[in-house]
Formats: sequence, C-alpha cells, structure tokens
Amino acid sequence: MRVIRFLAAIVCLAFGAVLGALNRQAVSIDVGFGHVASNLGIVMLACLLVGVIVGGMAISASVVWPLRRRLANAQKQGSSEPSSAKEIP
Repeated sequence: MRVIRFLAAIVCLAFGAVLGALNRQAVSIDVGFGHVASNLGIVMLACLLVGVIVGGMAISASVVWPLRRRLANAQKQGSSEPSSAKEIP
C-alpha cells in the first residue's frame, strides 16, 4: 500500500510540473480587494487544490458526519441493551 501511495504522489508531482511548465502565460486575478499576479499553471493547480478541498469538505459534511452520528447513537443504544439483557434471566 505504501508503494502505491508513493507512486500516486510521484504521478501527481509530475503532472503538476508538466502543467506548470506548459502554461507559463502571465495572468492577473482580481480577488475583490486586490490583484494576484502569477502564471497560468500555478493558478490552475491552485484552483484544482481549492476544488478538491471544498469537495472533500462537502462530502464530509453530507456523508461522513451523519454516518458518524448514526454510529455513535447505535453504539450508545448497543451498550445499554446488553446490560439490561443480563439483568433479565
């Protein structure tokens, strides 16, 4: 598993390097309170990173947190049932 993660990291780094090297055009982005000047490759990678982070947070908020809540409730109910079942012969 460790080798697969390492290979995936190498592929992503190579993709980022190629993307940055092929897109050297200068761009200026207006963020409302100022301007950010950079090259197109870096802007594309930053937008991809922000998209992955926002998507991960959306998945976490809509799927993971409710499932964790259900699991915690099930564990609370499960821990109270065996103790009551032991009292009844």
